[in-house]
Amino acid sequence: MELSVIGSGYVGTTIAACFADLGHTVVNVDIDTEIVDAINRSEPPIHEDSLPELVAAHAGEDGTGRLRATTDYTDVLETDVTFLCLPTPQQADGEIDLSIMEAGAEQLGETLAQKPDWHTVVVKSTVVPGTTEEVITPLLEEASGKAEGEQLGIGMNPEFLREGTAVHDFRNPEKVVLGADNDRTLEDMHEVFAPLIAEADPHVVETNSRTAEMIKYANNGFLATKVSLINDIGNICKEFSVDAYEVADAIGLDDRIGEQFLRSGLGWGGSCFPKDTNAIIHAAKQQGYSPAVLEAAVEVNDNQPERLLSLLDQHVDVADQKVAVLGLAFKPGTDDIRNSRAISVIEGLKDRGASISAYDPVAMANMRERFPDIEYADSAVDALTDASACVVCTDWDEFAVLDEEFSQMEQQVVVDGRHVIDASDDLTYEGLTW
Repeated sequence: MELSVIGSGYVGTTIAACFADLGHTVVNVDIDTEIVDAINRSEPPIHEDSLPELVAAHAGEDGTGRLRATTDYTDVLETDVTFLCLPTPQQADGEIDLSIMEAGAEQLGETLAQKPDWHTVVVKSTVVPGTTEEVITPLLEEASGKAEGEQLGIGMNPEFLREGTAVHDFRNPEKVVLGADNDRTLEDMHEVFAPLIAEADPHVVETNSRTAEMIKYANNGFLATKVSLINDIGNICKEFSVDAYEVADAIGLDDRIGEQFLRSGLGWGGSCFPKDTNAIIHAAKQQGYSPAVLEAAVEVNDNQPERLLSLLDQHVDVADQKVAVLGLAFKPGTDDIRNSRAISVIEGLKDRGASISAYDPVAMANMRERFPDIEYADSAVDALTDASACVVCTDWDEFAVLDEEFSQMEQQVVVDGRHVIDASDDLTYEGLTW
């Protein structure tokens, strides 16, 4: 099929390249000329495992030609299905900001006004229940002059891609959710995903757009709460000098619980869990219901960085002392620092008057925009040299093999927020929840 993808962030670029790899012809539309030029040079604009190979295989002069990028919305007219993959950032009160999504939908509608034939639009961005039906559809109908279900199909297909493993997750989905309010839209969505369904054999969930929207929030809300619950349990384990990871290994054997997301530590960050959990809390309150469990999950998560710092305080007064911060991305495998737990840790260290030396394999450029006044080391060893303490905020594999490198520290005090360091007898070592 001929597909178009509006937006070239973590989701848009990934699905565009993956759809091209499935055999579709894809045009990626974005207003940022630098991003467009990068894709057309076969260079992905984000750090994501396996994405450079896919973009190189399908974009640019040496690619298959099935993927290209443009700033021109009129290129959408040559496609059959358009995916809206635009940001829905969080506002101060937790509500999502639909302004970018609305602007994109309006511009898309104005473009589709020039097309006489049927066109299907699929909302891929995470939006609260009712948004596709009550916000996006009216905008598209008014701007295009077309009626949904007559000349225009509008569906909802939530994404379940984890940053760092997004290409793998796309290729190996456990489920594909197709939310549509008319049969023709559902047929188009089935045709788009047919090669993936044939290849990966996932569960296929057919539902309406409102339910599809809620499935995404329920999914992330459950996982966020699971992380906060194991952190709560881990904090209790710490008080009783019990190894939380040994406990987690045991309870993870219960198939009603499962081992995934039972790694206690600094908690969750990124673009999805914080935004989605806060958004559905806000939306529920707008309906008159206060979701106490989800609110508690957020509270536990927000408290974890301060718990790490309080453990550090027990061993070192960091005022005017060098502290190494290992890991800046919100998780390994990505350069994304949005809602990274390292941000709160760095802020707490700055409040304590520490001199910070930070290191991350790929995320330092992004964090430098947030904290231009701290030192960024060229390696973990450089960050550790002459430091009076070290805190670990991201569980990159390269940190797991650190050993003799800690001998370069002034004081070998390590507070590990991710259970990644193999503690030796020479270290004064504290795990966050173990």
